[in-house]
Amino acid sequence: MKITIIGISDRVPEFTAKEQRLIQSVKFFAGGSRHKQLVADLLPAESSWHDIIVPLSNLYKAIEDACDDWVIFASGDPLFYGIGITLKREFPDVKIDILPDFNSLQLLAHQFQLPYGEFQTISLTGRSFDAFDKALIQGKERMGILTDRKNTPTTIAHRMLDFGYTNYSMYFGECLGGENQRVLKLSIEDAAKMTFQHPNCFYLEKTDDVIPLKGIVESAFEPLEGRPKMITKMPIRMATLAFMELNTKKVFWDVGACTGSVSIDARLNHPHLKVVAFEIRKESEGIIHRNAQKFKAPGIEVLIGDYLQVQKRELKKPDAVFLGGYGGRMEAVLDDIHLYLKEKGLIAFNSVSESSKKRFVAWCHQRAYQITQSVQMSVDQFNPITILIAQKPDKPDF
Repeated sequence: MKITIIGISDRVPEFTAKEQRLIQSVKFFAGGSRHKQLVADLLPAESSWHDIIVPLSNLYKAIEDACDDWVIFASGDPLFYGIGITLKREFPDVKIDILPDFNSLQLLAHQFQLPYGEFQTISLTGRSFDAFDKALIQGKERMGILTDRKNTPTTIAHRMLDFGYTNYSMYFGECLGGENQRVLKLSIEDAAKMTFQHPNCFYLEKTDDVIPLKGIVESAFEPLEGRPKMITKMPIRMATLAFMELNTKKVFWDVGACTGSVSIDARLNHPHLKVVAFEIRKESEGIIHRNAQKFKAPGIEVLIGDYLQVQKRELKKPDAVFLGGYGGRMEAVLDDIHLYLKEKGLIAFNSVSESSKKRFVAWCHQRAYQITQSVQMSVDQFNPITILIAQKPDKPDF
């Protein structure tokens, strides 16, 4: 059995003589509904067609049951975030030939004569915004974006506007290579107001050198009403995050996030991190979101409610946790954090009193956590704060 994947654009293809002979020699074909419309008249009379739709398990079974050669039609380059990668993974022992066409971003670059090799490609086709948010925060100058019917240019532009990323031009293209092709150069504001046909993709190019601010003074955050001092001071915040070595971590929990200052600086300084902010106060949800928008920090997940009662089983386990609040139940909250924290993960705690310091240290000793940092700092006229960093053992006792 052999699988040949032929890439085509959004128009009736002009197959080479070799491709025509191949198509006439095969009985089993597959592709999307649009591909079928384009090639239907070129297939053998006794051919069998399988529509490629999710879940792909139906396609896999059809290929296995046929035990014969297949030709599969795909858009552009099948190895460019395409079905070629999927089939190579699913059928590692089957010979797979790839006959590519230009992919959509290449076709778009040709229209605007863009140096597409200098653009970072980010796929939002069936994917989260994680990679896109990371690129925005890092201030990537050039990006090529692949979309789908959910993550459209309009919804993506709205997300960029929500977090203040207006400093990009959009080079947009839809139905590329076909009779209904349309290409436009747009501002992010204009893109947010428009509707687009699928399939489409676009490039983003920065219009200035601005990147998000990092190390934000506490007075710049929107505070809790009547409690303006309930924000971790910037020098304490930055030192704590530095001691946590977040460049080596993947998932960061901010327990007792309050106004989101720690979550926001963690996100901006380490955009690869998955950041989850826990806060009991309902009013904090809006405050955290508004502060994140103000300081251009997309991608922070906010969970409102009593930390001990919030459902956490579906969350990715953290390897770094900042304990910013515990509602008088330090040991209970730490015990719960311990259940989810990965081995050798870190817990950071800023102690404002000798008694809270002793309680945290006592809990760490009881659970065999190693105190890796204990540093006292003072900011202006405020009382000294002790930054404590504790590391979970390799093989915890419970």
